[in-house]
Amino acid sequence: MAFGAWAVGGWMWGGIEEAEAIKAIQAAFHSGITTIDNAPVYGFGRSEELVGKAMQGIARDRYQILTKFGLNWQTKEGEPHFDTVDNDGKPIKLYKWASKEKVMQECDESPRRLKTDYIDLYQIHWPDGSTPVSETFEAVQQLIEQGKVRAAGVCNYSVPLVEEALKIIPLASNQVPYSLINRNIEKEIIPHAISKGMSIIPYSPLQRGLLTGKIKPGHHFKEGDSREGNRFYTDENILRTNELLREIRPIAEKYNATLSQVIINWTVRQPGVGCVLVGARNEKQVEENTGALNFTLSRQDLEGIRKSAEKFALAG
Repeated sequence: MAFGAWAVGGWMWGGIEEAEAIKAIQAAFHSGITTIDNAPVYGFGRSEELVGKAMQGIARDRYQILTKFGLNWQTKEGEPHFDTVDNDGKPIKLYKWASKEKVMQECDESPRRLKTDYIDLYQIHWPDGSTPVSETFEAVQQLIEQGKVRAAGVCNYSVPLVEEALKIIPLASNQVPYSLINRNIEKEIIPHAISKGMSIIPYSPLQRGLLTGKIKPGHHFKEGDSREGNRFYTDENILRTNELLREIRPIAEKYNATLSQVIINWTVRQPGVGCVLVGARNEKQVEENTGALNFTLSRQDLEGIRKSAEKFALAG
């Protein structure tokens, strides 16, 4: 399990309380979660800075930093991604840009915010159609040779893009969305990763809170929370998800676990999965997350959970 640091940046999550975020990061480390996944765009540098503050005084070889590159909001260079707002609510445009120049620049800025002199896993955040894959990963290979990066990874990459990148550099992982109710990567991406000796790093295994069972139809998210209007959070899909959770609740009770702990445990046990990203905004959520690895689902229960998910497949 890795600590997913998107939420502690506040951006697209309706803000964050800094002291609570730092406590959550430290609580995760002290509970045994020694891997932290980050990105410059999470709060436009804020999340990386908070991780840097939280981990001060802890020997660097006791934890792993995973971060990303390739999103640009300072200029209009790159492939348009989407319009959003910054931490102050001001409109900005995001571009996917992973040129050699940008990769090198970001690998100076991220370690400074994170208070480290190397990155354990450096991942392209989104495919960039404006830059040749070879240019991007020749730059990452150079960073590895310089000792600034330990290993290379990709995020949100299709099988053809992974193949193209592998011509340039060995890849450790592909970080992709994956949850019990969002299993599209099982068709091609997971089997391909296994065949290439790569790990899958699933993000949003709880579907950004939906699989906790705490979200009900008619739920209103805080201003700036990107879950508002997302297809997973329509009233119909919230109802279907909660019906699924009701059906698997007896499994959770059997293991004396919460529903979210069972979902995380199920995700960890899927083929090809190397490390599941789970976010937390406070210490209580960290405690809940770490409890997900205190038991082992039987094969029968793993299969039963999958059958229930297929029965209550979401609309759209």
